[in-house]
Amino acid sequence: MKGFKDFLMRGNLVEIATGLIIASAFALVVTEFTKLLLATISKIFGGPPEVGNITIGGVPVGPFINAVIAFVMIAAIVYFVVIQPYQRMRERFVAQEAETTAEDIELLREIRDELRAGRGKI
Repeated sequence: MKGFKDFLMRGNLVEIATGLIIASAFALVVTEFTKLLLATISKIFGGPPEVGNITIGGVPVGPFINAVIAFVMIAAIVYFVVIQPYQRMRERFVAQEAETTAEDIELLREIRDELRAGRGKI
């Protein structure tokens, strides 16, 4: 039981659950926005009143088109709002850490060389 309790009390589990809840709500918003956008486009171009009702040879393809458009929109938003800023921030911090590490290594090399030089005189 202790292992299960530890698993439940980890911060990662709570973060994952929170992310899934927010993602579900966000997907619903994007799906409804997609329906609104497609209805507006169909009214402008005089197409069917709702894209979800489009059929090809009696097969309803409208829901699939809605799902594809919603997926592309979600993927674009995640990429431009989450992934790109994260990568820029990570590159900035990694570059700073690399500079600091390079200075530390150089200092350690100088100390090593001084110690070697001092031992050679003994």
